[in-house]
Amino acid sequence: MLALTRKKGESLMINNDIEITVLEIRGDQIKIGVSAPKEVPIYRKEVYTQIQQENKKSAGVESTQALNELFN
Repeated sequence: MLALTRKKGESLMINNDIEITVLEIRGDQIKIGVSAPKEVPIYRKEVYTQIQQENKKSAGVESTQALNELFN
């Protein structure tokens, strides 16, 4: 993991087209802004984790159902 120090108003770049900007700092909270192309999905990690779990669960159910249909 790369750890960087940034102040309010400062940014960092990821690749050539994603910019992360520190918008506000209040106590232990930091507000950040993300500028990226529309085709780049951006999620909070807890939402991303939920999506991945649901996808795995759904794929498992669909695969099991498809196999059952083949052999029954």
